[in-house]
Amino acid sequence: MNPTEMTPPKKVHFISLGCPKNLVDTEIMVGTLMKQGYEVTANESEADTVIVNTCGFIEDSKTESIQTILKMSELKKSGNLKKLVVAGCLTQRYKDDLVEGLPEADLFVGSGEFQNIDKILKNSYQGETKKTFFNLPTYLQEEQTPRANTQPGHRAYLKISEGCMKRCAFCAIPLIRGNLQSRTLQNVVNETKLLAAGGVKELIIISHDFTDYGWDLRRKNPEALEAPVELLKQLAEIDGIQWIRLLYLYPDGITPELISLIKNNKKFCRYFDMPIQHINNEMLHKMNRKMTRQEIETALNLIRTEIPDAVIRTQFIVGFPGETQEQFEEILGFISEQKFDRVGCFQYSPEENTPGGKMENQISDEIKQKRFQAVMEVQQNISREKHRAMIGQIVDVVVEGLSEETDLLLQGRTSQQAPEIDGVVLINDGQANIGEIVKVRITDSMEYDLIGEIISENP
Repeated sequence: MNPTEMTPPKKVHFISLGCPKNLVDTEIMVGTLMKQGYEVTANESEADTVIVNTCGFIEDSKTESIQTILKMSELKKSGNLKKLVVAGCLTQRYKDDLVEGLPEADLFVGSGEFQNIDKILKNSYQGETKKTFFNLPTYLQEEQTPRANTQPGHRAYLKISEGCMKRCAFCAIPLIRGNLQSRTLQNVVNETKLLAAGGVKELIIISHDFTDYGWDLRRKNPEALEAPVELLKQLAEIDGIQWIRLLYLYPDGITPELISLIKNNKKFCRYFDMPIQHINNEMLHKMNRKMTRQEIETALNLIRTEIPDAVIRTQFIVGFPGETQEQFEEILGFISEQKFDRVGCFQYSPEENTPGGKMENQISDEIKQKRFQAVMEVQQNISREKHRAMIGQIVDVVVEGLSEETDLLLQGRTSQQAPEIDGVVLINDGQANIGEIVKVRITDSMEYDLIGEIISENP
């Protein structure tokens, strides 16, 4: 048989690392290959092709990506593996260096080429020797882009833009993904209608900053409708969608109009994922965060005044170059004062070609670790108090299946718990189907999780 007529093996295994935005890219690759007749297998040892969609955001994620690639490469000896594909952010960021350093991999696909994975694989199996595929920094999802939702059928991520217009001193995302590119409003709405028709009830909107959505399109055309509030208004009108969750809202984009819309429509989860990173004005300036403590407090006060039951999740970075003990303690005091519902903490990781990575007065790993532990200790006490206060409340919970800890319990989430990020509700009494939203009375609490029982609509 002529090599150009060979049909590539059709069993492929995917590993998606990093954030939900990366997961959507993986889902596009899954959808693209399934459309061409590929079988996606959960067992890597059965696969002819393994695709690792990497993360290159911080040092820990880069290490995880490399270790995963090397682990998968062992399947060439013990399994059916013929092609190991390395895709995503790490590939885009390091390009030639990665190709030279990872001879175990067969193909390298950048973050602007993954939508062509079917053609890349076909050509490779037919004898093409080209190993690297890089184009633009990113690919903006189009109307006809195939995508397979890999989440439980009742929920899905919706990526509304690529890249970022901000230039935070610690962040390499613009170097990897480029400038902000927003999808058109109609494109996003049409995809949501398809997701709803497929049974999705919970829509989780993701981007690098939701509040910047459409800025690039409005800049080109002042008449453009693409804007955060208009997007939410149209999504809220789509039948079948019951919960709309927003991730990654920077404080400088929180407006009274946005808060009013969320307040007055029950479809919007009262959940605000608002990365703050620091609260000391000098450190905010060094991080190029373009806001002050007063402006951050104004945004928080607006949310809490209008939506008293809002859950606020935030993130801080400790150990940024030059951070003094006094500046760090300002974070601790702020967390104690604000009593956030959820707090994530990152130890600063110097990234090459970023302003922060070039700064003097880098903080030692030992000090960063101590500061990280101090933040988490303060927040753990707050989390326990907030969870104890929920005992006796009746809340809506979406059932996600059997508990990860024991098959004797069901597991679900309230509208105030994001999947894979926050805790869960363990249900020890009552039965319900996966994807069903039920009333649950909270009977006990733990540090991160809640325990409850399903009740009837009229207990």
